[in-house]
Amino acid sequence: MVSRWTGAFQIAAVYVGTVVGAGFATGREIAEFFTQYGMYGFFGILIAGYIFIFTGAKIMLLSSRAAVSTYEEFNQFLFGKKIAAFVNILFMLMLIGVTAVMISGAGAVFEEQLGISKNVGVTVTILFATMVLMGGMKGLFAVNSFVVPLMIFFSVILCILTINEGGFVSAFTVIPEGRKTLDIVMSPFAYSAFNLSLSLAVLVPVAYDIREEKVLKRGAMLGGFFLTVILLTGHFSLVMLPDLLDYSIPSAELMKNAAANLHWLFVLVIYGEIFTSVIGNIFGLQKQIQKYIKVPGFLVMIMICLLSALIGKFEYGQLLGYLYPLFGYITLIFLVLVWFRNPIRKKP
Repeated sequence: MVSRWTGAFQIAAVYVGTVVGAGFATGREIAEFFTQYGMYGFFGILIAGYIFIFTGAKIMLLSSRAAVSTYEEFNQFLFGKKIAAFVNILFMLMLIGVTAVMISGAGAVFEEQLGISKNVGVTVTILFATMVLMGGMKGLFAVNSFVVPLMIFFSVILCILTINEGGFVSAFTVIPEGRKTLDIVMSPFAYSAFNLSLSLAVLVPVAYDIREEKVLKRGAMLGGFFLTVILLTGHFSLVMLPDLLDYSIPSAELMKNAAANLHWLFVLVIYGEIFTSVIGNIFGLQKQIQKYIKVPGFLVMIMICLLSALIGKFEYGQLLGYLYPLFGYITLIFLVLVWFRNPIRKKP
């Protein structure tokens, strides 16, 4: 029983670490998809949380039962071979784009919060990622198992500190004007579809390696629950920040105002959150690219990092604000197909 729960926690940590990327960690993604819609954003988070818990578990069970080891194989199982060929190219481009946003976000942490050149931040991130990924899945598990509990702890602390400043109820119940009803309704579905489709790069190989269904289901549901908690605490904090969308890293601004003595520690946690997604995405991309190009994994990692760093030269806030909503709407069809995919018998 203990080993099952340990395995479930490791899966939950990797699930959370993969989804909680640059936009999520900095608060920018929560602001874009939820908090800018005021009280409607709260209900959107509850919908997204439900999808993370139950659809995440279904993805892992389907992966295990279909005995697929990469997101390419999973998409063939889901869409059929002909359509999957196009979908896989799209997913690969999205993964590279999102990894670029992550690396740009890591550079933004160095620049905006530490006063150090963005290029230094990008270089440090690439070097650390390469070192961790040389350890394969063990390195992935180790980093996420350390960073994710800290992330949850600091999210709750920031929420409590911010709410204690007063005026929370009036800020929480605001219904902003000038927001399109369709955007409000579709936001939680686009957000969860986008993140779940990208998490395939990590969830599918993990499900293939572990295979034990109780552990997979427990881990995915636990991870989905943790994601919901982080989303809610992040939203409760961000509603208290005026001119929310003016900041690249709004959560750090909140911590600076609420508890200046914890600010630097919180910045390190934010960086850790971004880093977990960087290594998760590179891990998935490496597995996929090596299916097509027979070169050492180290060279593939370097190639992915350099390409992502090149794209990440664009300003972080602009990259996230444009690419994330676009990818979210593109991947809605993926979410629908997973929902309606009938369970299959486990292969012997």
